[in-house]
Amino acid sequence: MASDLAKAAKDRGIKYFLISYTDLFGSQRAKLVPAAAIAGMQRSGAGFAGFATWLDMSPSDSDLFAKPDPESLIQLPWKPEVGWLAADLWMDGKEVDHAPRNLLKRLIGKAGDRGWEMKSGVECEFFLTTADGQAISDASDTQEKPCYDQQALMRRYDVITEICDAMLALGWGPYQNDHEDANGQFEMNWNFGPALRTADQHTFFKFMTKSIAEKHGLRATFMPKPFMNLTGSGCHAHVSLWKDDKALFEDDGGELGVSALGYSFIGGLIHNADAICAMTNPTVNSYKRINAPRTTSGATWAPNSVTYTGNNRTHMIRIPDPGRFEFRLPDGAANPYLLQAALLAAGLDGIDNKRDPGERLDINMYVDGHTVKDCKKLPLNLFDALKAFEASTVLKEQLGEEFVTAFSKLKTVEWNAYARHLTQWERDNTLDC
Repeated sequence: MASDLAKAAKDRGIKYFLISYTDLFGSQRAKLVPAAAIAGMQRSGAGFAGFATWLDMSPSDSDLFAKPDPESLIQLPWKPEVGWLAADLWMDGKEVDHAPRNLLKRLIGKAGDRGWEMKSGVECEFFLTTADGQAISDASDTQEKPCYDQQALMRRYDVITEICDAMLALGWGPYQNDHEDANGQFEMNWNFGPALRTADQHTFFKFMTKSIAEKHGLRATFMPKPFMNLTGSGCHAHVSLWKDDKALFEDDGGELGVSALGYSFIGGLIHNADAICAMTNPTVNSYKRINAPRTTSGATWAPNSVTYTGNNRTHMIRIPDPGRFEFRLPDGAANPYLLQAALLAAGLDGIDNKRDPGERLDINMYVDGHTVKDCKKLPLNLFDALKAFEASTVLKEQLGEEFVTAFSKLKTVEWNAYARHLTQWERDNTLDC
């Protein structure tokens, strides 16, 4: 932690600071500030034109100020003279309600009023591709079932270990790295922690991974489904709720070791799954992952229905151990702050309303899912997800009208731009109709 950024710069040899914020679409925006100017920026923030990024603003709006959070300071392991800072957004002397990090902090505060703290960890999956993004970077990575492929993993040893060494140096506690289920795909895991810290680390991880891949002449992409025949990139979240040092989801007498409070939290996710899908699966491409046909490896590993289970990876929610659960819906495009906000908003609604998650299912949903009557399905596309998001009174209450309106407005613009796009499939299949 560095409460005085000017002093931190002097002590650590930092010459420049990246004052960074994440907009509604998950894009990272930043200004590069010399250390000599950081004291003023810490007081007042770095100025931006909000309309120039994906925020619901106009060219006539006042200056947007990104005020850096000194507790988020990370020196770039590959360029230690630069310090990265997550920032909160302000305008006209007030916090911007629809800014993602501000939104998450408000929800954390709402849980904190009850003495609760949500902790989470994320499983970040990504592809290493050629620099142009047209193919996976390793032409020898061709196995039909490439998951955990030792040879393919070691052929990318230099990239993966540079990223892992960086996390070790930062004290994140990385504990495993693997080749994932798709050719060219990898996953890296580090220790779970408080939701805001996880969101900041998740944001920085994406920046770091892309930057290090570029150093090696490659491209790292977190796109949910960059190759139609290969497994998509998820971002599974492991969730628990704490009060002081007590894990509130853990109960030795509960089914699978989970407390009634934990099942209410899960019930909130079940109840709100279609609505929060717009946040956890926020792109047109996202729905090519969660509604995908069988891949070359034999399974998509992504949910397509709203169900929960024990230790079974074919459902949206998996309970692998007492006291926590895994939420398998989110994908690599999820905004790190909105992912955590969606979890917390749906979970708090579940607790407040004692939502019943229904009967646990232990079947293989990929094989026998059709036998489950009245099983709630996930949206088929971004448009359907946005309609559920807009219609949700729960999300308007939990997240605020300003955020819901802003997010829906800009994402609808994105959907309309996609809908106006003429695809090669349309030409191939309807040119002669």
